[in-house]
Amino acid sequence: MGDVDRRVCARSRRVHSITTVSKVSVKTGKSISIPCLYESQYVNNVKYLCEGYYWRYCSNAVKTNKPDGSGKYLISDDKRKKIFTVTINQLANENTDYWCMVEIDGWVDDRVHFQLSVTSGTPSLYVDHQKITGYIGENITVRCHHSNSGEMKWCRLGRNCVTGSSGSIDGTTVTAHMRDPNVFTVTMSGLKSENSGWYWCAEADIQIPVYLTVTEKPITSNKYKYCKLSTKLYKYENLIHL
Repeated sequence: MGDVDRRVCARSRRVHSITTVSKVSVKTGKSISIPCLYESQYVNNVKYLCEGYYWRYCSNAVKTNKPDGSGKYLISDDKRKKIFTVTINQLANENTDYWCMVEIDGWVDDRVHFQLSVTSGTPSLYVDHQKITGYIGENITVRCHHSNSGEMKWCRLGRNCVTGSSGSIDGTTVTAHMRDPNVFTVTMSGLKSENSGWYWCAEADIQIPVYLTVTEKPITSNKYKYCKLSTKLYKYENLIHL
């Protein structure tokens, strides 16, 4: 096999090495965060966001080794989970086509395309909050608002999806219903710390990413209440001995 053939084969093996959403509906002027899952061999590579319909001619927006000074774009890399996240602020109608990209020394950079549908009206699929927090052992509910009537899914990035009224992701029970008009309600029960990560609601080819943080529930201290009670008892005892 010649050098050219080897390069072609190497590129073809990397076709599915980055995973992200395909299309997200967003509102003009708002912000959106997009997760890009990559394979373990890219942990120490530079990651970046490129803007443009054709990847060969796209413009570098922000890199993990070169922040965007304007604040329009943000990027972070979670090497433990092998996900880099890009955030696009102050969305405008011309912000439509992007690429999650990984620099490959001596080769064509690896990449995957996603599209933003920027609208001045209500997005066709959206959530109340893109980042949510749940507590270990408890439940979390996400409401996915939609305007179409296609099949709805709840998926974890790089894992499986739940369709219909029930299923599981990473051993955690997921239930869903559409009792409210144009709302797909998803509940994850008995949360575990390993449930932390990126998920998305999906309807046909439209998705909306959601980041779930699962943590220990804060313990409310009764110390202050005890001190107040102790002070009252002290004053009462002094009155008795007067």
